[in-house]
Amino acid sequence: MTDAVAAQPVEAAKNSSSSAPETMSWDSRSRRVVLIYLPLACFVLILLFPFYWMSLTALKPNGELLNYKANNPFWVKSPTLDHIYHLLFNTAYPKWLWTTMIVAICSTFLSLLASTLAAYAIERLRFKGSSYTGLGIYLAYLVPQSILFIPLATVIVQFGLFDSPLALILVYPTFLVPFCTWLLIGYFKSIPYELEECALVDGATRLQILRRVTLPLAVPGLISAGIFSFTLSWNEFIYALAFIQSSSNKTVPVAILTELVTGDVYQWGALMAGSLLGSIPVALFYSLFVDYYVSSLTGAVKE
Repeated sequence: MTDAVAAQPVEAAKNSSSSAPETMSWDSRSRRVVLIYLPLACFVLILLFPFYWMSLTALKPNGELLNYKANNPFWVKSPTLDHIYHLLFNTAYPKWLWTTMIVAICSTFLSLLASTLAAYAIERLRFKGSSYTGLGIYLAYLVPQSILFIPLATVIVQFGLFDSPLALILVYPTFLVPFCTWLLIGYFKSIPYELEECALVDGATRLQILRRVTLPLAVPGLISAGIFSFTLSWNEFIYALAFIQSSSNKTVPVAILTELVTGDVYQWGALMAGSLLGSIPVALFYSLFVDYYVSSLTGAVKE
């Protein structure tokens, strides 16, 4: 009798201990859903909805686009490729896309070249006033483009580069170099200086150290700066609108807004198709180098 009475608390303790993990696991699971998965789902929905809307508009015929009362605005009944065909074969969109690609690649290359040399000199050469020089370069990035395009337009006209893609290639580094220099300064700081001291002891020059020691370790930072430069060059609007006049030399952001709008008539299907196709190269660029971009945000070499 006493053994049975003594066994009851033990069994009750076992039952309570077996039910406790289930309650805790359920609480942790619900907390994870509320704190992680639900905000992540909202973020993904907000982020991808513009692309979904562009895809719908690009595939909808004009009858569905102009009559929302009889058609579901969030779905397409009779998809068509007429807008994409019109964009690719009845407009100069391939030329606009090619011009945008050339301008973005060239301006990114020039910006990376200049910012790499500037960042290395400011961070490694340690001359007097180097910190103030880096701060001044970054402050130049904060100057609005709406103020700079007027004096820059005068310079472009005097050099005979107006209405030429070369004007954009030379102008874009004015706002790309400051930020890329500031970004690479922070990345060069994370590379141990002892590596360069060992190379100096072995008789290497500064250019050899930069090319064979520092740059291989700074590849993630260079890719991060390259992604930033390429994206801004691809999407830039003010300078491309002010310096380019002819239709054949326009970039995609300016061309789809100025060439696909005739008076008060907006060619929404072609506009959305142009925006969607224009965003694909940037998305591919990000997807190819996303690992290097993340590693550049987490640091370089551990000492």
